[in-house]
Amino acid sequence: MSLADKLNLNKFEVDEGEPHILINNELCKSCGPKSCLYVCPAGLYSEQNGEIIVEWAGCLECGTCRAVCDKKAIDWKYPRGGFGIIYRQG
Repeated sequence: MSLADKLNLNKFEVDEGEPHILINNELCKSCGPKSCLYVCPAGLYSEQNGEIIVEWAGCLECGTCRAVCDKKAIDWKYPRGGFGIIYRQG
């Protein structure tokens, strides 16, 4: 089973208008490696027009992005209760 197939088994309760990941793009500008683009297991980070974009609604809540961000540009917290990922198969 491919990674995409496995991720499609999960369910997400999206807290519209209340993102649990915020990016400070001013701090990102001075980041050389931009590790967040490569470490997210769900592939949620991309760079568009020189800014880092995150599709937070599909977050697996692992915190890897926060751990590798040298610039502390990622403000990451768990979603509010009742929201976020619901794993259907481990």
